[in-house]
Amino acid sequence: MRSKSKINVYDPTSFLPRFMPSDELMGLMKAGYEKFLIVKLEDMYRHVTNAVPASRSLTHSCLYLTSGEANMKIGSESYTIHKDQMLFVPAGQVFSFGEKDVNKGYFCTFHEDILTGKFGGSELLKDFEFLQVWGNPRIVLPQQTSKFILQLFRRILHEYMQNGLNTPNIIQPYFIALLCEVNTAYQPVSASTQTMAVNITNRFKALLFAHIRSQHLVSDYAALLNISPNHLNKSVKAITGKSPTRWIDETIVLEAKVLLSQTRLSISEIATEVGIDDQSYFTRLFRKYEGATPSEFRARIEKS
Repeated sequence: MRSKSKINVYDPTSFLPRFMPSDELMGLMKAGYEKFLIVKLEDMYRHVTNAVPASRSLTHSCLYLTSGEANMKIGSESYTIHKDQMLFVPAGQVFSFGEKDVNKGYFCTFHEDILTGKFGGSELLKDFEFLQVWGNPRIVLPQQTSKFILQLFRRILHEYMQNGLNTPNIIQPYFIALLCEVNTAYQPVSASTQTMAVNITNRFKALLFAHIRSQHLVSDYAALLNISPNHLNKSVKAITGKSPTRWIDETIVLEAKVLLSQTRLSISEIATEVGIDDQSYFTRLFRKYEGATPSEFRARIEKS
């Protein structure tokens, strides 16, 4: 069985020094910030001096804008948000972003543990689809909801700056309330009324996330879902507009981009890591979706 151990999966204690090396920024971090931290976006983002390549995090994270613009690639899709909008990156999902956005707002990263305890439990996670890898990461907030969320961010930031995580009985209920407010504005990726097709598509995406290193055929995923390949193809295409084959190809390329960004493995070794034994086929597949060979992609990263 192939291992994912060669890919760095960051927590804030390793991510911030790696991509935002700043004593000023680190001075805003409180004890336990690997589990929870909150900062004003403008206090963090100006320390991003280079583009952040494809990476993963052990924690969930979110951005909320009060002005400006933020651009981020999450999974295989690119997203842009503006005032009164949010982006969520689920733990383990691949993300990347550049260094030239100008914006204000709040950034928060949190471990699932912050939702469990006196005022919460693990069941809460099932209510927040935006924290699932197959959910919709971009949320447009109604004006009134945005005002409530802004108040909650301000209150949580004040408490965090004063006491860190020493007052969980204050931070946890406020943060759960914030996520519940977000949930009132959440819209699924597809507004389709085809409930069964949506369910199949979401399960397919979750399986894809877990098995992409070893399962590359539509029939593999159809078998895991106990449906026919034709049924899977029709369901996924109806909900997402893309075939399962394209989803599989894009996810293979996404895995390869992380390895190209974070390791010194050779191109043939990376092909093997993502489950492709034919390096020529791997190169063709990568170029088809990225417009560059794996070697060219790595060279671009090294120059940035």
